[in-house]
Amino acid sequence: MNLQTSIQIRLPIEGMTCSSCVARVEKALAKVPGVSRAEVNLATEMADVALAPGADPETLVTAVRKAGYKTHLVAPEEKALAEPAADRSWWPVAISALLTAPLMVPMVAEPFGLHWGLPGWIQLLLATPVQFVFGARFYRAGWKALLARSGNMDLLVALGTSAAYGLSIYVLVEHWEHDMLHLYFEASAAVITLVLLGKWLEGRAKHQTTEAIRALQALRPDQARVRRDGVEVELPLDALMVGDLVVVRPAERIAVDGEVLEGDTHVDESLITGESLPVAKGPGQRVTGGSVNGEGLIVVIATAVGTQSVLAQIIELVESAQAKKAPIQRLVDKVSAVFVPVVLVLALLTLLSWGLFTGQWERAVLNAVAVLVLAGPCALGLASPAAVMAGTGVAAKHGVLIKDAEALEIAHRVRVVAFDTTGTLTVGRPTLVALEAVDGDRAAALALAAAVQSGSEHLLAKAVLAAAAREAVAVQAAEGLKVSAGRGIEARVGGRRLAIGSSRWMRELGVDTAALESQREHTERQGQTVSWLADLSDAPRVIALLGIDDELKPEATEAIAELARQGIETVMLTGDSLAVAESIAARLGIRQVRAEILPGDKAGVMGELRAAHGVVAMVGDGIIDAPALAAADIGFAMGSGTDAAMHAAGVTLMRGDPRLVAAAIAISRRTYAKIRQTLFWAFFYTVVGIPLAALGLLSPVVAGAAMAFSSVSVVTNALLLKRWKPGN
Repeated sequence: MNLQTSIQIRLPIEGMTCSSCVARVEKALAKVPGVSRAEVNLATEMADVALAPGADPETLVTAVRKAGYKTHLVAPEEKALAEPAADRSWWPVAISALLTAPLMVPMVAEPFGLHWGLPGWIQLLLATPVQFVFGARFYRAGWKALLARSGNMDLLVALGTSAAYGLSIYVLVEHWEHDMLHLYFEASAAVITLVLLGKWLEGRAKHQTTEAIRALQALRPDQARVRRDGVEVELPLDALMVGDLVVVRPAERIAVDGEVLEGDTHVDESLITGESLPVAKGPGQRVTGGSVNGEGLIVVIATAVGTQSVLAQIIELVESAQAKKAPIQRLVDKVSAVFVPVVLVLALLTLLSWGLFTGQWERAVLNAVAVLVLAGPCALGLASPAAVMAGTGVAAKHGVLIKDAEALEIAHRVRVVAFDTTGTLTVGRPTLVALEAVDGDRAAALALAAAVQSGSEHLLAKAVLAAAAREAVAVQAAEGLKVSAGRGIEARVGGRRLAIGSSRWMRELGVDTAALESQREHTERQGQTVSWLADLSDAPRVIALLGIDDELKPEATEAIAELARQGIETVMLTGDSLAVAESIAARLGIRQVRAEILPGDKAGVMGELRAAHGVVAMVGDGIIDAPALAAADIGFAMGSGTDAAMHAAGVTLMRGDPRLVAAAIAISRRTYAKIRQTLFWAFFYTVVGIPLAALGLLSPVVAGAAMAFSSVSVVTNALLLKRWKPGN
């Protein structure tokens, strides 16, 4: 099935506790007819499903419920990413702890020579509600896992604590006449309490990983003040339409994407673009919904509302990135799929080994319980998604939108970054700074050049037309406009066939440019783009040389330097001549230049760079950059560029600041360092803990504490990413 034509559906999943649950839900969804992809994220408790058009989404809900979990279809107006459904209510943990505390007193007092203890029947009264009321969730989830012929953390906890509780009942009944019995109610109660505490802390921590989404969602005002028929009315956001005049008072949030029609102000766009300084806005300038109006009252004509707005698309991008799995997580899921059965076998071996070889069946049960409890696979399931959520969230806060976890993983392995020039390293507002006519008639040459360019939307064409407008040159109508991509444009003007384009195209057309060759060399040494105006009517001949300059972005040099500090090679791709390209590259500190590159050749250059350097990234902003952005291992699109570029790229930079490329790579490296750390510790707890538990060196209480601590520490470590800032 083609994923492009499938319907993307997101389902909230309630009741998952570990990576084994994730595997079970994914397996259930994958079996539904019409499903081509199903990914479940433990940290967000969301399923991302690609469903064939025409298939019934309710079948997904049925499949999840049959697997033992709760879900529902998300309505279009409902927030797609709700808060994690993990129980963050504190009172069950508190009451369970109060009931468990008296049972733990003998264990705590014994090292001090104090032999305090409660009668067996009191211990039974305290432990029973903990086991079967507060621990009921483990029985329910464990039973559902058994029905599905699977296993999960809940099953391990239920089996382990039931064994300790049952052993205590046996001893109590067998030796009821004794006052001070050695019972194990404290083990079962403490394990349940500690696991509940761990899940509560884990839920709170996971809640923090979605702060970036909630902060973006909070930018949407509930209502907007709209001027209709000369009257201002308050309307809910979903009632707004393109073309509405939205009145925004000082300190209010702008409700729509649009263009300022009246008024002057400064707008705070920090939560959308990461830009800390307010931006001046006046008539004709664009504003983004969700940004905060400053000191002036403005009237904005709406150009995008609802799901078409920039803010809605940002939220969708971040949600999508947080819902997707990193490739490394798929390996972890495969390990987790066999984890619970292996643990059950190890626990059985521990029980039989201790019982048969030592005859101490009580000790055998406790050691088997410790193995079961310690091995809950929560930490493994949380390690990668928690880090990805924190990393993509903090990146979005600073204006870097990462499309998915795979893009995040690739970015940290980038070894070379190729930059398009116009609009990426330069401001993207070319100006005509030189015009040399062969016959010396500059005004006539400018009029002809403007006529040829009058039907083009290219930035260089706009520079010529702007110059003609400034100098009040009369522009004739052009006919038969024909564009040659990456080369130039030709048209008929006043019966003459004229062309304007690059030096390369002039050579292909057989135009002799020797008459202005010295001027070309001088212009290119200045770093200016050279275009030629030629007459192709009879024998091709040159009419004039045009020198066009595009100011370098102030941040470009710093961006290249930062990438160099990260050990990344930079390459400049341009359609300009080698002389112009080398002049610009020298000012920026770029060592590699690929000049006179046609748009269609950029994708091929990506393959050459990959072969020479390894993982390659492409940075661009135009429609013609889209193939190269897609051909690179990862594409970086300037948010100020075109939609085509942003859709082809894996990362969108919300500001036209090339320094964000280095920032995106830095956050990717930091995120994957966190993933490696958390996976190491998750495996460390298990690999070291299980043998210790099997050898009788860990009590069930300590094992329960270790399991709870492992999950909490994994999420907490991932949350340290929230402190990241560009440059650190």
